[in-house]
Parts: sequence; structure tokens; C-alpha cells
Amino acid sequence: MSTYPPRHCGIATFTHDLALAVGDREIVAIVAPEPVRPIPLVVQKVTHPLEIHHRIARDEVADHVRAAHALARCVDVVSIQYEQGIWGGDDGENVLDFVRALDTPAVATLHTVQRMPSPRQRAILVELVSRVEATVVMSRSAAALLTTAYGIDATHVEVIHHGVPDLPLVDPATMKPTLGLDGRRVLLSYGLLGPGKGYELAIDALPAVAAAHPDVLYVIVGATHPDLLLREGEAYREALVARVAALRMGNHVRFFDRFVGRVELTRWLEAADVFVAPYPNLDQIVSGTLSYAMGAGRAIVSTPFTYAAELLADGRGVLVPAGSPALLAAALIEVLGDDELRASLGRHAYEHSRPMAWSEVAVEYRRLFRRVGAGARATSAAVPSLRAATAAANA
Repeated sequence: MSTYPPRHCGIATFTHDLALAVGDREIVAIVAPEPVRPIPLVVQKVTHPLEIHHRIARDEVADHVRAAHALARCVDVVSIQYEQGIWGGDDGENVLDFVRALDTPAVATLHTVQRMPSPRQRAILVELVSRVEATVVMSRSAAALLTTAYGIDATHVEVIHHGVPDLPLVDPATMKPTLGLDGRRVLLSYGLLGPGKGYELAIDALPAVAAAHPDVLYVIVGATHPDLLLREGEAYREALVARVAALRMGNHVRFFDRFVGRVELTRWLEAADVFVAPYPNLDQIVSGTLSYAMGAGRAIVSTPFTYAAELLADGRGVLVPAGSPALLAAALIEVLGDDELRASLGRHAYEHSRPMAWSEVAVEYRRLFRRVGAGARATSAAVPSLRAATAAANA
């Protein structure tokens, strides 16, 4: 149960890839309001994947309850993807309406664990975890945070990596001509555009990088986040474009304004010399973009947010303090100018990511789903026997 394509968001993409890898699934798609756009001359009907069996409105509590009751008749285990922004209600509280009505055993995958939650946020997450049979996080630091900040028993928490495509390790020079990047040193960031990505920091660092490497090109791939588009339109993207112009970096920045699928994204990753993750939120516990860059074997320069600090340790990437364009520029200049360092960073990231391939991640999820399902069946089978024994004792 999650957001799902054709919705454009990272969790929708994650859920699609997980469902495809695990197999034998059906989807309950959480549907959020879409941005209002001008009516086109030709209206194309939006098609939804066949595996979507239920579509529920994010803000309709009754939809959540109906879906929970319906699932009891057709599935063995429910996999809940949780991040408060994709669920309705204050702080994503509608997830509780769903799990309270759910009679089917469930596993919750947490895409956010806040280090300093409000009392309400803490209560919602603690109740969610208490009502499911197992909880999955994607890093050891997230698992530790659940025990320290939320008081959750560590034995109820599973650590399963964010999945990545199983890609070969390729030389960026072989891929650049296919994207019109031949002859450029390519920095890449990708993902849905929004203030939380820290692109301002990378753009502000670029004049110094371009002075050292005049052939540098910073490519930002991704459409504006649909929720931001709904609230503000393209104001944020336009502000970034204006920032580039003010710094006279127009020849060194390219915006690719489109939500890209896995195949197209793979081409951009494989053509990049360095992946840049300038996130300002240092408490971020997971990043699909960082995981995918590791899976492609790219050299990575990142701020030390929680997930990056864990995954890029021991020579798997370069960490720079958040908020300093000068320090980010120095790191990028060094990595772009040192072929041996860049190759070493990419190789170590690639080797570390092999257990993160979707085929490996799917094995762990299937094992967990089987265990949860078997435990629920055993409990259900034991109930009549217990009742019979009680009746016999009272006879």
C-alpha cells in the first residue's frame, strides 16, 4: 500500500520496483490531488497498471477503512510504505485509520524516521509499529534511532537495503555521446525538484569549479515535485534558473525537466563523472538517489546527512559540510581533477552496493513476508484449539 505510478514520487518508484522484484502482488494506490494544469487540445487518458486493485483518496478516511476490510479477503500480508507526506491527515495520521481496521498481518517500511519528532509524530509512528508484525528500515542508523528516540524494541525492526538496479560498471566516456555530453566533465543530481535537495548550494559552488575545470557541466534531472507544483507552480525551478543566470553559469548548467524512468535514469547515471547530493537536511535517513548512484558505481560528493554518512564511509564517497559552497567546490575540483581518486570512489561504492540489487532485496522481503504470514496462520490455527481446550476444562 503506497503511492504508485503514474504518480511521480520517489516512494511510488520504490514501491513499483519492490513489487516487480517480489512478484505475486496487488497494489493499493494512495491517490493525492494532482496539480491543476491547462486543458490540452488533445486529452490523453491516464492508464493505471493492472496490478492496482484498489485506489484510495489520500484524504478520505472511509477509503482507508474500506480498503483494509477488502484486503482481508484476498491477500496474505500487507506491505505498508510509510512516509507522513504520502498519507493524509495531520502528520500522516490516516495510516492509523488503515491499520486499526486491518485484520491482515502487515509489514511497515519506514521511509522517514525523524530524529526530533513532535509528540504527535512520535505517537503516530509508535502506534503504527505496534500494530504491524514487522517494521523495515533501510539503514542501521535508522534502526538505532527507532530505539533511542521512539523506545521501540530493536528485535521488532528489520534492516533491508534500499534496492538498486543491477547495473554493470561502465566508463562514463562511453555513455556521454548518447546524451550530447561528449567532451564535458559531468556533475549530476537527479530527483523530484524541491528546496530539500540543496541544489542552491551546488549552483553557488559552480563558479569556482568552472574556473578550475572550464569543461564542467552540472546536469539537474527531474520534474518539479507534484506537491510543490500544486502549491507554488514552477516558482522554485524559476528561482534556480535565475540563480544560474545571476552567476553567469548558463553554459555550465543544464536542467532536464522531466520525470525519468529507470532506463533513462540509468543512462544519465552512467554518463556522470560525479554524483552530487547537496542535501541540507542532515537527519535524512534514506535516499533513493544516493543508492542508485552507488549502484551505478559513480564517484559521489555529498553533505553528511545520516544515510550518506553511513553508506559513504570507508572511502565510498566524499562528505563535505552542509551550507558551504567553498568546501563543496573544493571537493568537486579535487574529484574531477583526479582520475584515480574518482575511479576508486566509484569502485568502492559499486562493490558496497552489490547486496542492494533489487534481486537480493527481494529475497529478504519475500523471506520476511513468508515469516509474517506463517506466524499469523499459526496464531489463527491455535485459537480454535485454545477455545476447545477451555470448553473441555469447563465441561
